[in-house]
Amino acid sequence: MIETLLLPFRFDFIQNALLISVLVAAPMALLSCFLVLKGWSLMGDAVSHAVLPGVVLAHMAGAPLAVGAFLAGMTCALATGFLKENSRVKEDTVMGVVFSGMFGLGIVLYTKIQSAVHLDHILFGDMLGVGPEDILESGVIALVVVAAIAAKWRDLLLNAFDPAQAKAVGLPVKLLHYGLLVLLSLTIVGALKAVGIILSVAMLIAPGAIAFLVTRRFGTMLLTALSLGVGCALAGVYASFFLDSAPAPTIVLLMTGVFLAAFAVSRVRAARVEMREA
Repeated sequence: MIETLLLPFRFDFIQNALLISVLVAAPMALLSCFLVLKGWSLMGDAVSHAVLPGVVLAHMAGAPLAVGAFLAGMTCALATGFLKENSRVKEDTVMGVVFSGMFGLGIVLYTKIQSAVHLDHILFGDMLGVGPEDILESGVIALVVVAAIAAKWRDLLLNAFDPAQAKAVGLPVKLLHYGLLVLLSLTIVGALKAVGIILSVAMLIAPGAIAFLVTRRFGTMLLTALSLGVGCALAGVYASFFLDSAPAPTIVLLMTGVFLAAFAVSRVRAARVEMREA
């Protein structure tokens, strides 16, 4: 029995998948708290989809795919901000137009080239195929993002809740705004190889949404989201070995299940409070 439970750890590709899943999940979980509070869930979706043309163009130019993905993600974020400030269209509508347009451009470009980069790996990731270079890249990005959030989370929190107050107390509001977008783009680049464009959206939203349901203080929310994100990532990779499934979708399914459970618990608590007040 014990030998069967320990069997996945004997394989190098499972060990690599476990390691990169943590390196991807940690920064995503922390960022998800800010995205949930700011109502930026669609921004995570937009940036993750918008990196596709950058990946294809980088491949065509012989440049690192991560560089193309980052530049495309920042282009999407900056274009969204420019259009929002210079039109009467709401931000969520602008994001929908920009990211769908860039994603469509990426698909058109991809169909026009003969590429060794398989589209399924770009869209859904290939966690079991990561190598030392991918782990190093994700590790460096995770270190930068986690360190930045640890240093500035209070400023980012105030800017998320009340930008006017943040500006009044002297915080660099625009720097915090675009700094968060940079961290978001970097995090998606770090996750691209492991979980892909589409599934990264779930990992950018679910941990923060779950923590928001079960906590009341933001510091606790950050720690809860981090624990949930890393825990689901490790459990998803481990379970995928026995289920003979892909690790990334398994991780997302686990997070969805935890969210539903957290929602049920929050509803029970709310009902009890209402009964006491009645």
